[in-house]
Amino acid sequence: MAISPNTVIGFVGTGVMGRSMAKNLMKAGYRLNVYNRTKSSAQELIELGAIWKNTVAELAEASQLVISMVGYPKDVEEVYFGEGGLLAHAKEGSYLVDMTTSSPVLAKELSIEGKKKSIHVLDAPVSGGDIGARDAKLVIMVGGEAEDFNAVKPVFEVIGNNIILQGTAGSGQYTKMCNQITIASNMIGVAEAMAYAQKSGLDPMRVLESIGGGAAGSWSLSNLGPKMIAGNYAPGFYVKHIIKDIKIAIDSAQEMGLKTPGLDLAKSLYEKLAAEGEEDSGTQVLIKLYQ
Repeated sequence: MAISPNTVIGFVGTGVMGRSMAKNLMKAGYRLNVYNRTKSSAQELIELGAIWKNTVAELAEASQLVISMVGYPKDVEEVYFGEGGLLAHAKEGSYLVDMTTSSPVLAKELSIEGKKKSIHVLDAPVSGGDIGARDAKLVIMVGGEAEDFNAVKPVFEVIGNNIILQGTAGSGQYTKMCNQITIASNMIGVAEAMAYAQKSGLDPMRVLESIGGGAAGSWSLSNLGPKMIAGNYAPGFYVKHIIKDIKIAIDSAQEMGLKTPGLDLAKSLYEKLAAEGEEDSGTQVLIKLYQ
């Protein structure tokens, strides 16, 4: 089944990230079917012309390509497996693309089950947060067959601008874990640096001007440093989701026999914040532990 501008896309998961991604697909002219556990989250898309489907099964049967962007690996399992899941109802020759940050092992399982039914499955987690999703500048890390990647790439190009096939099934998720491992430790450094600047009497924003363009520069420093300084903890990426990702990365690393002390520390700090009621705050809330 060829992907074309007339392809009907199904989108499962219209949260902070998914809603913006779906909106950009509609702006590009794709017809969209949408499903979300809570319909109100998809209301904006429905008003823009997306077709609401009452179940995952209905969405799969009416779409040629389905993108999922849900919360946790257990949500991915629920959406894909079982009598009402995508794998049971997707058309032969259709494409299923899971863009959730999830387990590499689960991504491999989805691919295996898809091949049994002649369904093309890709794992394609993203990085860039709510801003990247809004501005269609997501980094997209893809695992799967090259032929399937090339077929879906025009759709990826609507929502991202750094799109790389990393290897076979699961490779996208392994790459995303590399991303999350880097972010988790980096966020500790950003929070400590901003707290240090404040305690020393410096103007933290002026400090950012100096260090953001040097060797210390990072996306987190430039985009979340100002939010830390302003006390703005609105979520671009939730604390509860970074905890989920860190746990996946730790489990995966343990399977490889790899020690990750930086991840272990980040996990303990974010779990402390969650226990203090900050699980729905943005990850930049980490600075609270230093104030």
